[in-house]
Amino acid sequence: MSLPKSPRTSGATGPGPKGALRRLGEWCARHFVIVIVLWLVALAGLQFLQRTYGGDYSDNFALPGSQSQQGSDVLKKHEPKAGGYSSTVVLHDAAKPLTGFGGQINSAVTSLEKLPEVLSAQSPLPPPGTSAPKPPAGTPDVGPLSTDARTAYITVRFSVQPSTLGSGYLTGVDRAVQPLRSAGVDVEYGGPLGELARPKANDKVSELIGFGVAIVVLLAGFGSVLAAGVPLVTALIGVICGLGALGLLAAAFTFATVSPTLATMIGLGVGIDYALFLITRHRQNLMDGRDPVTAAGLAVSTSGRAVLVSGCTVIIALTGLSVSGVSFIAKLGVAAAVTVVSAVLGALTLVPALLGLIGRRMDRFRVRKPIAESDAGTGAGADAGAGAGADGQDAVAHGTWHRYAQRVERRPWWFLAGGVIVVAVLAVPVFSIQLGHIGDGADPKSFTDRRAFDLMSSAFGPGSNGPLTLVIDQSAVPQADRSALASQAGKALTQVPGAATITPLKATSDGDVLTGTAYSTQAPQNADTTDLTNRLVDDILPQAVRGTEAHGYVTGTTAAQVDFLDIVAERLPLIIAVVVALAFLIILIVFRGLLVALKAAVLNVLSIAASYGVVVAVFQWGWGGPALGVSGKVPIESYVPMMMFAIVFGLSMDYEIFLLSRVHEAWLRTADAKAGVAHALEITARVITCAALIMVSVFAAFIISDNIVVKMLGLGLAVSVLIDATVVRLLLVPAVMTLLGPAAWWTPRWLDRILPHVSTEGEDPRAAASPGPRGGEQKRGG
Repeated sequence: MSLPKSPRTSGATGPGPKGALRRLGEWCARHFVIVIVLWLVALAGLQFLQRTYGGDYSDNFALPGSQSQQGSDVLKKHEPKAGGYSSTVVLHDAAKPLTGFGGQINSAVTSLEKLPEVLSAQSPLPPPGTSAPKPPAGTPDVGPLSTDARTAYITVRFSVQPSTLGSGYLTGVDRAVQPLRSAGVDVEYGGPLGELARPKANDKVSELIGFGVAIVVLLAGFGSVLAAGVPLVTALIGVICGLGALGLLAAAFTFATVSPTLATMIGLGVGIDYALFLITRHRQNLMDGRDPVTAAGLAVSTSGRAVLVSGCTVIIALTGLSVSGVSFIAKLGVAAAVTVVSAVLGALTLVPALLGLIGRRMDRFRVRKPIAESDAGTGAGADAGAGAGADGQDAVAHGTWHRYAQRVERRPWWFLAGGVIVVAVLAVPVFSIQLGHIGDGADPKSFTDRRAFDLMSSAFGPGSNGPLTLVIDQSAVPQADRSALASQAGKALTQVPGAATITPLKATSDGDVLTGTAYSTQAPQNADTTDLTNRLVDDILPQAVRGTEAHGYVTGTTAAQVDFLDIVAERLPLIIAVVVALAFLIILIVFRGLLVALKAAVLNVLSIAASYGVVVAVFQWGWGGPALGVSGKVPIESYVPMMMFAIVFGLSMDYEIFLLSRVHEAWLRTADAKAGVAHALEITARVITCAALIMVSVFAAFIISDNIVVKMLGLGLAVSVLIDATVVRLLLVPAVMTLLGPAAWWTPRWLDRILPHVSTEGEDPRAAASPGPRGGEQKRGG
């Protein structure tokens, strides 16, 4: 095995020609007024445009081509008023029967039917002169009027998904049901209307908590008020600009309601991290005696290059969610990528501009003695950055992290085993993961959809909150054979396991379609309801239409969610494979080490499995869920694992690249693999620890959100970063790198020739005068 030529030869005496990044950093630092003004103008302009022309966010799980969508299209074609998307307006009066409010109910139904996009509104009251039909003996009451007449629901059908209509649409709905409320009837909105009525997420408290913790961590880690302030200011400006751009995109495309929160979480986390990496290097450059403009330029050309590579990696991972083939998920990735783009731009332009504005006053306002990249001793003859290596690379290090690295070096198998055991224990719950859709029953009781859910469950059973519409298209069946088909289908739909009741099939007005409704014994979010839906689609309906030209479908909101779940579960392995392959390829290209790249890919899988396990234990097993504001046990939202994998992969690459670039730099300079690990761990441990604490606090602060999906993502991402920065970076990576030794950097010559060359840290002028062993041409041995 042979080592590629060291970029630092014995004849090097100083920096080479300035690269584009260095020129950019110096220009921004020198012309800081122009850069800061441009950013402020962009900030104000995007906010103005977003408020004037920006769109709304809504959840649309439409899956073109799915069986539920095909069933909806068939029903819409043959019975328009029975098709579309349904929602419920739930009525309840504990004092007297609702039959006494006939005038108000009819008025509300008539007003609802006149609203835009409403196909029909069905009154729960029987026609005048008739009584409400009683359910067959032994079957539950499924409505729309309960047996005691105290609870009822109006079924409203829309031509579009109600959640896409915007919160302003509720004004008309409120006006329509006002007579009922004035009469003292409790009116709650269930299903998509209830989701539309949810209060808009207010994440300001979460953002303030994250910012507060970040300030404390930065002050403790770096001791300077200005050094702590710059990352926060740049991250905040970047996120606000990114959210403004996302709002404009929302005017043209449908983004999920969780999109701005997800974009804020990711934008704040990476924005602070990227600025932190740059400022750390800049401060060391200042301590080395360089002027502020040159120091900022060198920081951008070195750490800024790592930021650029890491940012591109995060963006590629997020946009890679399009591999799922589900636009809902792909757009979530795009939403998060928007703020990552603004964070990278802010780090490469706004950060050096602020550093140029601050000049040498970086540590004027400080709470303790400032330190930069390394806690290492400077060695004999070294003072304030002087000596063989300005960042202490050639000095004798006696810091805490160096001693820790030496312990790992002495017993790598023990540390490796310890890390693997911790990850394995945390990952145990993932083997029982249940993907699904979180229903309204898990929302806070302050939400109208939760109150509607409880009323429906109490009066009609939990399955009433997720009716399954059965559609049998018999348009291709001869008229003479249709009665036999109806009889055969009716028999197939009796005593279906998991169904509380299935209403008799009825023909549409044109006679071409048979429709009925199945109610599960469990709530929509329960795995039994998912099983019932799949049983109807895969077994019962095919049996019902066997031997004929008819086709059966299960449609409705719950059926569409099950189809969405099935597609996501089917494509999750593909996303994982793509992300893992991407991790392997990027590390291989950047560091030219086959085993290093394989190690990164494997550790990514281990760390994400551990974070999945924690999320399953908390939300699905209920270990601490109630303490987080979650009512009972809930399934893992179907797209959360996919989002977590893409995001965590991207974020972990920040630390991976930052640490490995130092290990690689030391290896190229000294050809001592074990010493390189110890050196890299020492000079990066403090920065990575601070960055991880900040990111964990930013993510964890969103656990207080009322949105359970946001809670899941917040906890999952916080745990992922915590595991990645502790177990992976402090136990597994040093142990594996020590065990691999020089072999870690081996790459077959044929592969090395075809791989593109990418540098993460660029050429560091401070170490340019440090000759490598054997006159700059180093060998690894073996």
